[in-house]
Amino acid sequence: MNRIISKKRLSPDVYEITLEAPLIAGARKAGQFLIVQIDSAWGERIPLTIADADSGAGTVTLVVQAVGASTHRLVQKEPGDLVENVLGPLGNPTRIEQFGAVVCVGGGIGAAPLFPIVQAMKAAGNRVLAIIGARSRELVIFEDRMRPFTDELIIVTDDGSYGRKALVTEPLKEFCAAETRPDMAVAIGPPVMMKFCVKTAGEFGVPIMVSLNTIMIDGTGMCGGCRVTVGGKTRFVCVDGPEFDGREVDFENMMTRMRAFKEREDRDRHRCRLDLGLEV
Repeated sequence: MNRIISKKRLSPDVYEITLEAPLIAGARKAGQFLIVQIDSAWGERIPLTIADADSGAGTVTLVVQAVGASTHRLVQKEPGDLVENVLGPLGNPTRIEQFGAVVCVGGGIGAAPLFPIVQAMKAAGNRVLAIIGARSRELVIFEDRMRPFTDELIIVTDDGSYGRKALVTEPLKEFCAAETRPDMAVAIGPPVMMKFCVKTAGEFGVPIMVSLNTIMIDGTGMCGGCRVTVGGKTRFVCVDGPEFDGREVDFENMMTRMRAFKEREDRDRHRCRLDLGLEV
């Protein structure tokens, strides 16, 4: 059992939840994730990337977007409530080294799992450039956490309500086209965003890592639900990743597979919102 220490609403349907998990807090590294089961041994397994951790306090922080039935139930919990099963840290840590200059791109809720990578890249002695993108001002998250660890931080919104009116690929292109280009790029966000970040970085020969955590299910490699094609070979995101060389990822195949259960997911989400008395 893991106790919820705090819960904070970051934007509509997005919550920051801090859990008591001292062993995980002491062992986790940037890029790793947890598996959370909120109800029972038969409940859905939810893979969630660790957004922050405090080894002294023995806590880990997760950022949860209420999208499916289980995440809706998770964000209904309050400080003091228990989460029945928390497993981790899982997955391979991010490759952290002194590259030189690193540009880190977070789209939407992807800014949260990007944060530990920004911290680690800065601690390794890199010049860190960061881009956070969202549809509108109210959906921008982790700006205040990110800023102290970056040499330059650019905010973009689709509607221009905050920062620059642009997609994340616009400032990414500017960084890559500069006289001194980045030595490495990292992108986390919706698959289509990562796809175009890879294309943009590739035009300038900048290597780029992407995190494919959104396709994971059981987190142990047994279900096969997170299989992706990387470099022409089948890989499992939860055990071979979650991060891969973006230039080798078949994003079209990944996005097609992610739509496979959309009808079932929509039905379960609708039923869950009705059960919880939320607007549908």
